[in-house]
Amino acid sequence: MNRPTHVIWDVTYACPLRCVHCYSESGRRPARRLAHGDLFRLADAIIAMGPRSVEFAGGEPLVVKGIHEVAEHIGKAGIEVGLYTGAWTLTPEDAEESARVFDRVTVSLDGADAEVHDRVRGRRGSFDRVLNALALFDAVPGLEYGIDCSVMRANFHQLPGLCADLAPRFPRMSFLNLAAAVPAGLASRPGFAESELLSNAELATLTSQEYTERLRSLAPPSLRVTTSDNWFLMMHPRTVARHGFPLMQIEPDGEVRAMPVYEGCVGNLLTDDPDAIWRRAVERWSDPFVVETLSPVRSMADWAEAARRIDRRFGSPEVIARIERRPAWPLAARPA
Repeated sequence: MNRPTHVIWDVTYACPLRCVHCYSESGRRPARRLAHGDLFRLADAIIAMGPRSVEFAGGEPLVVKGIHEVAEHIGKAGIEVGLYTGAWTLTPEDAEESARVFDRVTVSLDGADAEVHDRVRGRRGSFDRVLNALALFDAVPGLEYGIDCSVMRANFHQLPGLCADLAPRFPRMSFLNLAAAVPAGLASRPGFAESELLSNAELATLTSQEYTERLRSLAPPSLRVTTSDNWFLMMHPRTVARHGFPLMQIEPDGEVRAMPVYEGCVGNLLTDDPDAIWRRAVERWSDPFVVETLSPVRSMADWAEAARRIDRRFGSPEVIARIERRPAWPLAARPA
């Protein structure tokens, strides 16, 4: 695979939420947001690579001034553009512009009620703001939009309720993705995998045909309900050697991660040749340390331990210092 086919661009680490599992630790670190002109320079570098799709994520992409212009610029190059939002800052104007520019809008929702969602998201009122955002998007005919739920033990029991009770409130909603949370960023902290990430038995249930069909039977017929264990993100060496990996993860300042859910960058698209960056990424996948660390992984707890080892091996001194500052789990604090 000479180039990535899909790109996730974390356009900022600024975020009004404090999710307990945040993969990028957004809202807890410098935003690293590019100036307006550099956003377009990075967009042109992405266009030159020719991916099929670009997902704007973060942090919260909607806090970046001019984000719709940048997305429209990429879209005009014939590349599908998507938005991933926590919806806290969404205004009617944002919803209208997003519906015009993006091919797909994904709203993050991690509970069927305010008690669970707000606890996961770390801020009271976030559930109500998500419902408001869904209502705004539902008012736009023809927009492909839906929900992504990071499934963990805190909300696993609520998945039927998401399908049966919440989804019917938004008749134009296109999809409901129920995907297991993975041990990246804050979700890789010691103790988090053991207490919050799904066990092997729970992962098997989530992805079983019987359970998935049950969830689909509870949801409106027009809604696409999918379940995933997200295991492909672990990038098991045997699987990667056989099938490659299509995804490039770009940090807000243009730095490119060698492997999306692990720390460690291999170049910057604003200064380095994209082909050279991709070659370095591919080389990392078969690095002996990576192969030795990931090959024995058989559970989320194994994966979390492997992620911590990889992050410390390839992370910069700044990354290591951030890892050292991560608060211990479990937290005693309630949503602010």
